[in-house]
Amino acid sequence: MTESRPLLAVAWMMGALASFTGMALAGRELTAEMSVFQAMALRSIICVAVLGLIAWRAGFHKVATGRFRLHLVRSLAHFGGTYAWITGISLLPLAAVFSIEFTTPIWTALLGAAFLGERLTRWRLAGIALGFAGILVILRPGAGLFDPAALVVLGAAWCYSTVYAFTRAMAPTESPLAIIFWMNLIQLPLGLAPALFDWVAPSAQAWPWIAVIGIAGLTSHFCVAHAMRHADAALVAPMDFVRLPLIAVVGWMFYAEPFNPSVLAGGALIFAGNMTGLWGERASRRSR
Repeated sequence: MTESRPLLAVAWMMGALASFTGMALAGRELTAEMSVFQAMALRSIICVAVLGLIAWRAGFHKVATGRFRLHLVRSLAHFGGTYAWITGISLLPLAAVFSIEFTTPIWTALLGAAFLGERLTRWRLAGIALGFAGILVILRPGAGLFDPAALVVLGAAWCYSTVYAFTRAMAPTESPLAIIFWMNLIQLPLGLAPALFDWVAPSAQAWPWIAVIGIAGLTSHFCVAHAMRHADAALVAPMDFVRLPLIAVVGWMFYAEPFNPSVLAGGALIFAGNMTGLWGERASRRSR
């Protein structure tokens, strides 16, 4: 493991926060004039072009794989998650989408226990309980304010948890470059084929957002990976929560979205659940 450098990790996470925020804004702006599939196809075109150049410079042997079926299933799950996430961005307040997205580690823990043989320790169970409490606070079933679009974002979080479970299984043999390369290459025809049935010529105002959604789709992965290299996950994960108040401010400034105390409280509970599991597991390992 590389030497711990917290300040450098913070700098990389700031880049990740900017990338996630940029993707959300680009998704909102692009879906105002084109389909979600077209926005995803344009994103994939940019990502494949950039990753193709990187693979060419590094050598295409760096992205060679003997586990294409796993890449295919992982990419399908990620495609479904991205489609649901962008759809949620177009229908819900930005803060609500980000809050619900924080449930991804909860579903990852459950899938890891079900399919990878990972133990559900008391710390993980406590974190899962807090996470589900946060979901109830956000969704408020029975309050008459429930928006079905929230279930779409919840589906996105579930898809992303499947992606993380597959990434864990593939990590011993597949490089990060190979995983991201095949993900975008597989997703390109998946988004392009349905987009062609409803394709619209992007306006002049859309092109900067197309660039943002494409570049941010790569830099978000890149920045988080480098932050994890320079600091423990227990330090990096809390910084990720800054996304919620940040996107709430962005939503208020750009789209006049009101601050929703239930969304912020639910997001805080979900975050507390994530950190309970993370810090609890860390304490347990140290005590052994």
